[in-house]
Amino acid sequence: MDSSDFFGLSAIAYILSMILYISFLVFKKETIGIVATTFAALGLLAHTIAFALRWKEFYEIGKMGILRAVPLTNLYESLIFFVWCLIVGYLIVEWKYKNRSFGAFITPIAGMALAFADISGMSKDIHPLVPALQSNWLLAHVTMSFISYAAFAISFATAIMYLAMVSDNKKSLSYIFWTAILGIFTVVLIAMGIDFLTFKVAGLSHKAFLKSYLFKATFRSESTMISIISYIAAIAALLGFWSLGVGIKRFISPFSITAEQLDDLTYKCIAVGFPVFTLGGLIFGAVWADQAWGRYWSWDPKETWSLITWFVYAFYIHARLLRGWRGIKIAIVALVGFISTIFTYLGVNLLLSGLHSYGSM
Repeated sequence: MDSSDFFGLSAIAYILSMILYISFLVFKKETIGIVATTFAALGLLAHTIAFALRWKEFYEIGKMGILRAVPLTNLYESLIFFVWCLIVGYLIVEWKYKNRSFGAFITPIAGMALAFADISGMSKDIHPLVPALQSNWLLAHVTMSFISYAAFAISFATAIMYLAMVSDNKKSLSYIFWTAILGIFTVVLIAMGIDFLTFKVAGLSHKAFLKSYLFKATFRSESTMISIISYIAAIAALLGFWSLGVGIKRFISPFSITAEQLDDLTYKCIAVGFPVFTLGGLIFGAVWADQAWGRYWSWDPKETWSLITWFVYAFYIHARLLRGWRGIKIAIVALVGFISTIFTYLGVNLLLSGLHSYGSM
C-alpha cells in the first residue's frame, strides 16, 4: 500500500466520524460518540502513516534534503496537512474537556476540506518545488501556518456553538449572521457530497468535467433547470437555518458545556494560533521570501490577505484583553477571522494570481 491508499482510508474514517458525531449530537447515545471518536482516531493513524509515506516518496523523487522534502508544496498536500492538524487539535480538545459535542461542528470542516480536495480537480501528483523555493524555511513556514489555521478552525466551530447557545432573537444581527454562516457551510458541504455521489460513485463524469467536478452537479450544472433548483434549495436551506437555528441550543445544552466555557475555548484557540501564525506565517514567510525572491515583502495577494487575517485576529486579542470584550461581539470577530483565513488559504490560490501561484490547482 502507498500513501494514496492510506489517505483514502483516513478520508473514509473521517467522513464516518463526521456522520457519527452529528448523530451523537442528535440522539445523545454515548455508544455512538465512542464509535465516532474511534473512527477519528483510526483515521488520524492512517493519515499519519500516509503523510510519512508521501514524505518518503517525495524525498526519493526530489533527491533533496529530508527537511526540504516535506510534502507541503501544493494545494492538495497543504489541505491534507491542514486536516491532520485539525483532527489532532480536535482530539486534544475532546480529551481535555471530556465532551464529544464539539465533533459535530469541527469534523465537518475536515469533511469539507477532503471533499474539496477530491472533487475540485487539483493535482495529487508529487511535484518538487522550483530551486528558488527549495529551502529549509519551507518546513517552519508552512507547518506553523497550518497549525495556526487548524487552531482558527476550532475557534470558528466553538464560536458558532457559543452564538447558537446565546442568540435567541431571530431578528438580531448576531443570530442572522451565525445562522447564515452555518447555513452556507452546510449547503456547500451537501453540494460537495452530491458532486461526489454523481461523479465519483455513480461515475457520471464527462470529459468537460475532468478538470473540476466542484458544484458541477448543482450550482454549475450544464442544465439551467438544475442550477435554478439548486439556488432555490440553497435559499430555502438558509431560511430553514434562520427559522430553526434556535433549536440547535437544545442539542448542545445537555452536553455539560456552558457558554462561558465555549467563549473561553474560542479565546484559547486563537491565543495559541495567533502567535504561531505571526511567527510562522508572517515572519518566517518573510525570511523565506527574502531568500527566494530577494525581498521580504512584495504585497503579493497571499501576503496581503495574510496581513488582513493577522489584523483581524490582532483586533480579537486586543478587544478581549484590553477592551474586555466578551460574548457575542468577540465571537463574531472570531467568525470573521476564520472567513478571512479561508480566503487567504483557498480564495487567493483559486481566484488571484501572484508569487504563491505554485500552491494553486
